[in-house]
Amino acid sequence: MIGVLANIVANGIAIWVATLIVPGVTIGGGSTGRTVLALAVVGALLGLVNAVIKPLIKVFTSCLYVITFGLMAFVVNAFMLRLAGWLAGKLSINFSTGQFFWSTIGAAIVVTLVSMVLNRILVSTDND
Repeated sequence: MIGVLANIVANGIAIWVATLIVPGVTIGGGSTGRTVLALAVVGALLGLVNAVIKPLIKVFTSCLYVITFGLMAFVVNAFMLRLAGWLAGKLSINFSTGQFFWSTIGAAIVVTLVSMVLNRILVSTDND
């Protein structure tokens, strides 16, 4: 259970960092409390999408991973981020990865790197 919460926190922080760095990536909440709640929900949705759908996508695109030397991972991560944004919209949470393909790829890169570092930190402190 701690690992799931750590993943949600890491994803939420990573999405927040992406909104600060990548132009076009936004999350709406209004007040600080609502924004934090929106980040938590989107972080949970991203974790859910990554746990359920991403393994299937990776199986079907495994040849592309090899051909592109792993760069396909950024496209798949961008798709997962876009899907999490769509699901958030269904829950009336305003989260956008931008109108352009490159802003979504940029957001995917930032979210991947930040959440990877945060998960490593949170998991290592959880095991101590």
